[in-house]
Amino acid sequence: MGDSTSATHINKLDFSDPLYLHSNDTTGTPITSIKLKGTENYNIWSRSMKLALSTKNKMRFINGSVLRSKTDEVLASQWDRCNSVVLSWILGSVTKDLYCGQIFSTIATDVWNELKETYDKIDTSVIFNLHQQINTLK
Repeated sequence: MGDSTSATHINKLDFSDPLYLHSNDTTGTPITSIKLKGTENYNIWSRSMKLALSTKNKMRFINGSVLRSKTDEVLASQWDRCNSVVLSWILGSVTKDLYCGQIFSTIATDVWNELKETYDKIDTSVIFNLHQQINTLK
């Protein structure tokens, strides 16, 4: 595809295309009110983010299924824009400490996966205490 054809294609993207950006899809507007603190609220934060990203048709930017074009510069640039918006939404929904640890990341999928790997943990002390309470019931 040539540049003019690609530019025309970008203008014709509809809301069902993950590369479509609505005028309300701004980086300054948080998409969830929940800030990721760490392990204690990861599941709630993750669910809230997935719902918000789903409504904006941007889930494919965190699951890695929308790929950057290697053959079309205009579509690659549009992917970069969308990725930056999603990355900004993710970074805007974490605490300052977590933000500082991710600010130099460039790919939304990588940040999402790293946060999942780091904070999607079961608190074993809570499970241990529940088992203790169950075992002491008579």
